Amino acid sequence: QVQLVESGGGLVQAGGSLRLSCAASGRTFSTYAMGWFRQAPGKDREFVATISGSGRITYYADSVKGRFTVSRDNAKNTVYLQMNSLKPQDTAVYYCAANGRVTSVNQYEYDYWGQGTQVTVSS
Repeated sequence: QVQLVESGGGLVQAGGSLRLSCAASGRTFSTYAMGWFRQAPGKDREFVATISGSGRITYYADSVKGRFTVSRDNAKNTVYLQMNSLKPQDTAVYYCAANGRVTSVNQYEYDYWGQGTQVTVSS
């Protein structure tokens, strides 16, 4: 069982930056691929970024490529999402998720989810 707690969301102006954190419980954090997903009001949840257990492999949604960076610190059981050049369309609840099988862009591969953190980007 893995418990995930996100933090770092908030209100920011367009063009600004935020860094989200996701702290995980458990002693096997490095064996889990970690993903970031988001859900805007009235829309389906969508993939944002993912990182392998070792941190060597990352994938990004086209909409965030070049602006967002996913990273992890396995010693701290934490994964991060650095978000730069934020746009109003990035406004959403951001979720981190974990799965022990594959570094995937597919949310249905993920077994454990955090409660989400709100990111609001004003124009």
